[in-house]
Amino acid sequence: MRAHESNHPEVWFGSYLRERYTAATDVATYSNHEESKALSDVLRMLDTNHDGVLSVSEERQAKIILYGHSWGASEVTSFARDLEEHGVPVLLTVQIDIVRKPGQQPTRIPPNVKAAVNLFQTEGLLHGRSEIVAEDPESTEIIGNLHMTYHGRHVDCRNYPLLPRTFNKPHHEIENDPRVWNQIASLIDAHLSISAAPMDLR
Repeated sequence: MRAHESNHPEVWFGSYLRERYTAATDVATYSNHEESKALSDVLRMLDTNHDGVLSVSEERQAKIILYGHSWGASEVTSFARDLEEHGVPVLLTVQIDIVRKPGQQPTRIPPNVKAAVNLFQTEGLLHGRSEIVAEDPESTEIIGNLHMTYHGRHVDCRNYPLLPRTFNKPHHEIENDPRVWNQIASLIDAHLSISAAPMDLR
């Protein structure tokens, strides 16, 4: 999605992060086909002395958190690999109901990622991958592969048109589930060492 597509919870969450961390962070939302632009933007932001080269110090100061849903969740791992090629560490990756994009290996977490979590559901036509693994368990902590279920639980999906929310309902329920975003908010706070009350996106 793009930053102006306000029907997506990922965009709402980006707005929450901007407000939550104010000037201490840069928050950007990209569609799953804007990998090159995202990489260019991140490398430019990390280059604090603007000399066009990332120093070891600039690389080590990076505190990057990546999150995405569906193809966006697949793109999270691919983008982390892009950063690995530039020597840039990733503090945390969050993948929600991973749907693999062609040519990607979204369930294998590269060693530049410090911690990773996967939230998935197994119902409907589209459903996520049930497990992510660390390529190097000594470098990456897999926080968990968290199975979400929606039997007997209503999640409001009116931000999507009737057709997708009818035929892919569980795939969109997990994306719209306040429990999911509260967990992610808590994880981000923990990894940035900031305590805060849980967020409610209902």
